[in-house]
Amino acid sequence: MYLEAGLLTRRSVRQFEKGHKIAENDMKDILKIAMYAPSACNKQPWEFVVIEDEAMKNKIAEIHPYAQFVKDASAAIVVCGNEQEQCDNGFWIVDTSAAIENLLLALHGKGMGGCWCAIYPYAERMKAFQNLLGLPEHVKPNALIVAGYPIKQPTQPQDRFREDKIHYERW
Repeated sequence: MYLEAGLLTRRSVRQFEKGHKIAENDMKDILKIAMYAPSACNKQPWEFVVIEDEAMKNKIAEIHPYAQFVKDASAAIVVCGNEQEQCDNGFWIVDTSAAIENLLLALHGKGMGGCWCAIYPYAERMKAFQNLLGLPEHVKPNALIVAGYPIKQPTQPQDRFREDKIHYERW
């Protein structure tokens, strides 16, 4: 049931209903689900910057070359990692990536959509987001999640399951 109704039907959304705001309690639910992701040593080094302001979304479109559609979205969520709270050097990347997947699934579960737009590992892009959002030096942006209500549901691709990608015991 969960696979067919949720996990296997989530797709990246890049076309949004302009002006459709995400309710505050829905946003809190989405972020709560993101925070239930696993993390190394249970350190939970994630930080979330939620942007709904039109002028800020336009600035994001200026600094992220693949996120022009953020202008029509309900919100942009920048998922960051706090280096002072990670288990060990570099773990913030893995931990925040797990939170991002939970966040995308939560959006889908609420009838919304989202698209993961990479910030990390592009140093110039990371610096631009740190400057735009006023992030402390120890807080690093991993990804921009563009979120909102899809104009239409993306078409489902053919089956992605590939037996040749599975190896047991050894390669």
